[in-house]
Amino acid sequence: MSAATTTPGTSPAKEPAARAGRRDTSLKWGSPVTYFIALLFVGVCVAPVGYIVLGGFRTNAQITTDPAALPEPWVIGNYTGILESSVFWGEFANSMIVALTSTVGIVALGLMVSYAIARYDFKLKGAMYSLFAAGLMFPMVIAITPLYLVIKDLGLVDNLLGVIIPQIAFGLPTTVIILVPFLRAIPNELEEAAAIDGLGRLGFFFRMVLPLSLPGVVTVGILGFVGSWNNYLLPLYVLNSQANYTLPLGVQVFSSQYSTDTAKVLAFTSLAMLPALIFFSVFEKRIVGGLTGAVKG
Repeated sequence: MSAATTTPGTSPAKEPAARAGRRDTSLKWGSPVTYFIALLFVGVCVAPVGYIVLGGFRTNAQITTDPAALPEPWVIGNYTGILESSVFWGEFANSMIVALTSTVGIVALGLMVSYAIARYDFKLKGAMYSLFAAGLMFPMVIAITPLYLVIKDLGLVDNLLGVIIPQIAFGLPTTVIILVPFLRAIPNELEEAAAIDGLGRLGFFFRMVLPLSLPGVVTVGILGFVGSWNNYLLPLYVLNSQANYTLPLGVQVFSSQYSTDTAKVLAFTSLAMLPALIFFSVFEKRIVGGLTGAVKG
């Protein structure tokens, strides 16, 4: 006689497997409500950008008649007219200089400070780290008035350096908070082995620390570039002549000059934000990976 008996018409071995399969499927795909909420948030973020980009391919008459419709016909004259303008390319060059220089300064200085905090023991080490952490609680808008007075005393008003230097300073807190966990996670044994092989501290920094902390470095570089490119308040206070304007200021001036030409304003706005969007989209996975590594560290 068989050791196990089963009731006719039932299959005990299959029922737990079926329930496990259903659980695995629900865990794999998640709740439909979660996806609906996620898509809702994505739509709220993407819809304004899509409206601005598509609006640049329309005429003012089309926007007035049916603001939510697709371009019919598609008009590229708004974009080509702006791309042929020397004013746009001058402001684009200013934004690129400010963003790239600020990014290099943020990454270089932030990496050096983070390395010292993460790898060395000295007095007031905790206070220094707390000071950078506290910097996250003071956005630039709070300090804009005293900051402008300092820039004025330094003679950097209407100078791109008057924008670059403060952006580097205000970008350091985020950089330090992200990079310190990466640098702490590097084993001390690796540094000792490098020293035995005759590698000095600078050699260890450039040959070992930089490659191992590359995800965090890329993350802070992307955040610094995008934040610098989109910065509007500081250039508004510091830059006076249109020859030194960055693209966010250029959008404001262009909107004032062509207030009746909505389609052209939307086209200019699209071109102004396009580099930051492309830069962020290309390196989006790097940002997520870098922030995840910082949390784990």
